[in-house]
Amino acid sequence: MEVTADVVVVGFGAAGACAAIEAAAGGASVVVLDRFAGGGATALSGGVVYAGGGTRQQVEAGVTDSADAMFAYLKHEVRDAVSEATLRRFCEDSAKSLAWLEDQGVPFSSALCPFKTSYPTDDYYLYQSGSEDAVFDDSGPDPVPRGHRTKAKGTSGKAFFTRLAEATRRAGVRIMTQTRAVELVLEDGRVAGVRCRTLTGLPRALHSALSRAGAKPWIYYPPVGRKLFGLAALLERRFGRPLTVTARRGVVISAGGFIADRAAIRELGPAYRGGLALGTPGDDGGGIRLGVEAGGKTARMDKISVWRFITPPSALQRGVLVDSEGRRFGDTTRYGAAIGNEIIERGGKAWLLVGDDVLRVARAQVKTQTSPFQRWQVRYFLNRGMVTAPTIEEVAAKAGIGTPEPFGTPPYSLINVSVRAGFGYPCPMLTLGGLVVDEETGEVRGVPGLYAAGRSAVGVCSESYVSGLSLADCVFSGRRAGLHVVKEARC
Repeated sequence: MEVTADVVVVGFGAAGACAAIEAAAGGASVVVLDRFAGGGATALSGGVVYAGGGTRQQVEAGVTDSADAMFAYLKHEVRDAVSEATLRRFCEDSAKSLAWLEDQGVPFSSALCPFKTSYPTDDYYLYQSGSEDAVFDDSGPDPVPRGHRTKAKGTSGKAFFTRLAEATRRAGVRIMTQTRAVELVLEDGRVAGVRCRTLTGLPRALHSALSRAGAKPWIYYPPVGRKLFGLAALLERRFGRPLTVTARRGVVISAGGFIADRAAIRELGPAYRGGLALGTPGDDGGGIRLGVEAGGKTARMDKISVWRFITPPSALQRGVLVDSEGRRFGDTTRYGAAIGNEIIERGGKAWLLVGDDVLRVARAQVKTQTSPFQRWQVRYFLNRGMVTAPTIEEVAAKAGIGTPEPFGTPPYSLINVSVRAGFGYPCPMLTLGGLVVDEETGEVRGVPGLYAAGRSAVGVCSESYVSGLSLADCVFSGRRAGLHVVKEARC
């Protein structure tokens, strides 16, 4: 079985959808392949896009921002993951990029969140999603909200992807789901297509049902998720039919990262074991391996982002982080990824010390500052996840750590914020490294005709992470790959 198109996109999440839409808009015929039904980690995400420089939502909310201010902050986070020229372009294009998403049907809102949080409730959709408060003193740019959450109830990633998928179909792109890419086709040193295995009929329907049923259990209760996806993989091996999809001018890999590759995580980031893998079994590094087998190189594969959120409730920012020796560290106003990385550096163990004055306010904020999916976690760590005692010596003894300096008013509480703090308080994580690409075009270096985007490639968020930066980079790098592969299609 054989299919031919100008452009073939491997992976149908945010980056793949954006690449496909741009390529189709440029006049290319496009085929998108996805091992499952599409969506990937994008659909499981919070649907937050980090954007600034004067977006429509910022202006409506009365927020003053500029591309220069956004760049000044992000260069502290991005560091040398990409060149300053690329980061500058990312910032200068940011507001237009968000407007482009709106043109595709993705809804955003200017409802501004008045408190610091890791993810706002359904009342708010614009919030401060990074570590801006901690980076600058009074001489730097004023911290501003740049987290643009897709307007939808609950976690908004599914709505974000649904609208992009609809736009992809409107663009005339052919989407082939339940189709697994297994090898790139090379002709005269250039990528010319993809060899796949695809499912049809009843096996296809069963595979689709198993992957849908297994998505959330795979994250929150891995033993069940692994069994369901194991059955799906069995269907692929037993009933998958060979398929070659020929690409006249180029292939875009946008198949996610490798957080589902447990062996790779053990090798590259053993300290991260015990975190909650944010992704799907499709994030097994398969797309990255395709690029490597074709001659591509990888970088920053040891960059794994683990998130330990202190907020909500916002009052907990007034606490202090301590390690197993009782020594203070870190800054509770920073985004959860920065806090998580600092905890990893201390052996994965940490506690948040709060006094009774802070704890009372925090408990009063639970009802108004948390979404339903956050509430059970907050109630866990404000009850079973902490110990309380009248003196600092007693509370440290209960927690089994060194005695910290007193802070706040007694009685004192120590909240366990370790990576392995318990089932009720998981620590999400994802991988940030991938294929090395030309930053002007998105083409994989050394492999003509092959492009990469999103978490399959080194990008803006490959050094450190703040909320919304991965989706923003998926849009940025996906569109870049789609635009430049079209130029090849016109040759």
